Amino acid sequence: MIIIGSGPAGLTAAIYASRSRLETLVVAGALWGGQLMLTTEVENFPGFAEGIMGPDLMDQMRKQAERFGAKFIFKDATAADFSSKPFKVRVDDQMYEAKSVIIATGASARWLGLESEARLRGRGVSVCATCDAAFFKDKKTVVVGGGDTAMEEALALSKFAREVKVVHRRDNLRATKILQERAISNDKISFVWDSVVQEILGKDKVEGVRLKNVKTGEESHLATDAVFIAIGHKPSTDIFKGQIDLDERGYVIAHDRTKTSVEGVFVAGDAQDFRYRQAVMASGDGCKAAMDVEKYLEEQEI
Repeated sequence: MIIIGSGPAGLTAAIYASRSRLETLVVAGALWGGQLMLTTEVENFPGFAEGIMGPDLMDQMRKQAERFGAKFIFKDATAADFSSKPFKVRVDDQMYEAKSVIIATGASARWLGLESEARLRGRGVSVCATCDAAFFKDKKTVVVGGGDTAMEEALALSKFAREVKVVHRRDNLRATKILQERAISNDKISFVWDSVVQEILGKDKVEGVRLKNVKTGEESHLATDAVFIAIGHKPSTDIFKGQIDLDERGYVIAHDRTKTSVEGVFVAGDAQDFRYRQAVMASGDGCKAAMDVEKYLEEQEI
């Protein structure tokens, strides 16, 4: 079997599959480990009472899979062919074949594309309030965005932060009405309309943002201890277009938990989960997908 992806979903699938004595190849990617490789301390993954650094967690999961015999390729899958069996996955100029495939390529947060954003990532710049809000208790925070994700982030932050400023490029929100009402009625949440972030300020940690009003061109500075980017996610599924069913956003459509539209091809994690986007949920998906693969392969041999 082949697992494409090496975040919590892919690595958990690799642990379960290889421990079940399936010949398991993980196409991990050049930047392996998923989004947790971009985080600092992870406090909400079960089993680590004092927390664990994201890269350390991924390294332990990879070593656990290798202990049971999983093989890793640290290159990106460049194409897939699920039209006939065995299924084919291309990595550069090498083609690999498998009786079953698990897609665990995840999704990536959309970023603003600022140099300062990349430099301060993990130092006050985040894309997950559920993950990081507790680090900013009684602090000033900024959320960038105006959709459902932004309102959910702002509401999550309001449980910890002293204040939450929502910076939005328009003069009205795109979020669903109920989320708008909850955010607007929250005393800790206020809005900066018609504005975009030009720069995130700070050398070693976030200290503020430089804003520009899109209607007047006027620039201003806003002091803050953290910036949460909430402008959406993009599933990493481009190579599967035309091979399996994807929804209008590009997420894999899952049937009966982990099955895709092609028998023998399964999915786990954020490549299909646009709601929860948590490491523990992805790991659970990886477990389910690996068990479903094992059952599928057993049925093929009967």
